[in-house]
This record gives sequence, C-alpha cells and structure tokens, in this order.
Amino acid sequence: MTRRRWIADAWTATTASLTGDQAAHLARVLRAEPGQIYDIVSNGFLHRAEILTVSDNEVLFTLHEELSSDAALPLHLLLAVFKFDHMEWAIEKATELGIAKITPILARRTEKHLAQSALKRAERWRRITLEASKQSRRTTIPEIADPTPLKSALENENSPTRILLSETEQTLTLTAALKATTPSRETDTALAIGPEGGWTPEEMSLFTTHQWQPVTLGPRILRAETAAIAAIAIASTHLI
Repeated sequence: MTRRRWIADAWTATTASLTGDQAAHLARVLRAEPGQIYDIVSNGFLHRAEILTVSDNEVLFTLHEELSSDAALPLHLLLAVFKFDHMEWAIEKATELGIAKITPILARRTEKHLAQSALKRAERWRRITLEASKQSRRTTIPEIADPTPLKSALENENSPTRILLSETEQTLTLTAALKATTPSRETDTALAIGPEGGWTPEEMSLFTTHQWQPVTLGPRILRAETAAIAAIAIASTHLI
C-alpha cells in the first residue's frame, strides 16, 4: 500500500514536524500514534519517517532513509489574474502537473475588483498548492509570487526561454517553439498567459522588448485556465 505523504512545516537534519491544520488533521482525524510510518517531504527531500510524538499542535517525526522522487518542471507560469474560481482550478491543476512557480499578473484588462483583491487571495492560492502537492505526491511546493504588474514581472524574468501564448500568432506552435529552443530540466522556461480579452497592444510591445516568443495553441479560442493546462502539458513533454 502506498504510504500517505506529508510536507513538513519545519525540520532539522534528523527530524521533521507538521504544525497547524496538518497536525490537527493527523492527530484528530487520522488518530495518528507514535511509531506509525509516513512519507515526509523535508527541506525538499523525501524521507520515510516515523512519528515520535503527537499533539493537536504538532506531530514530530524522526527521519529515516531518503527516497527517490521526481523534481519539479523548470517552468515558470506568468498567469494574468482572472475569475478567482477558475484561476484556483488552474493553479491546482498546474501544481499537479509539476509547475515550479506561478506569478499572478496584473494586466491592463484584469478586472479592477479582481486586481484589488488579488494580494489578499495569494495566501489562499498558496494553501491550494500545498494541498495539491500532497495529493499529487510532489516533493516540492510551487512558489506563488505576490500579484505583480506585467511590466515589473517582465523586467525581472531571467528565464532563457520565454514563451508568450498569443491570439495574434497564427503559425508558430508552442511545440515548434520549444523544439527550436531545446529546453531541458537544466534550462528554465517562462510561459505567459493573458487575461480574458487578451493582452493590449502596449503589453504586446513590452513582450517584444523583452524578447518573448509569441506562439499559438491552435485555431480554437481557449479559456485562460484551459490554455494554461494545455500549455503546461505540452511543455512538460520537452522538459526532460
């Protein structure tokens, strides 16, 4: 039987602990006891671990042998903020697919009330990535950056491969662009997906200035969350 996996809230070289909601769930719902064995992700490494002590506030483990695990995809998703329920679904599924980082982007066509609420929402997005990481048995939790204006995000993006999903691009596909750049797990790739209504001409000019490659996913118009998942799935086949 596959052991349940947890992601530690704190750790030392030989121990790891769950606190807060994770500890409460393990103690109250699962009735954890000392001596039980679980898989624990501690400081980015997966270990077999044994429970030492249990309380509603903390479950302490001793770490045993390190186990093999998959690394995150070296993929940074710049995702323009859109309707929160749809965006949360996209963040959850992107986490399950192995994304390394997501930056919520405040674009010109991001609805005003969503842009104003995005910073407060970021903590919820981080909780979603934690739960999705545990569910999909990841050893890392994707980084969720604070919502960032597009101009600042592009100025600070250092990935050597920068791909822009664009409704104006008709011929160059994402697959063709990735094959041309030959990315790998040692080469970071950034992928930008716009808001409902698309990027403005001024934003497209910013992407051009910062040397982003426009690509298409095909002739159909996709919702942002659909485009995000499709693009990550395609990119993952090239990030080997």
